Amino acid sequence: MVRIDKWLWHARFYRTRVLAQAAASGGLIRLNGHRVEKSSVDVEPGDILTLPKGREVMVVRVIGIALRRGPTSEALRLYEILDESPS
Repeated sequence: MVRIDKWLWHARFYRTRVLAQAAASGGLIRLNGHRVEKSSVDVEPGDILTLPKGREVMVVRVIGIALRRGPTSEALRLYEILDESPS
C-alpha cells in the first residue's frame, strides 16, 4: 500500500506531489466510490480511482505500486483506464 498522493504523483497524474496532495485533500478524487479528503489515504492494486483530468472525468484501476517516479512508460503500467467521459 502507498499514500494516494504519492501514487498519483508516481503515475504522473500530477506534476508535483504538492499538487497531488491538494487534489486529494480538496475532495477532487474518489477512491472506490468514496470521496477522499486526506492525502494520507492508502491505495493498493485493485482500487478504483475517479479523478478529474482537464474537462473530463477519468476512472482508473490501480494495477501496480511504484517505488519511484519513473518515466511515462513506467507510469502507464501502474493503472488501466476504465472510463474517460466528458464531465
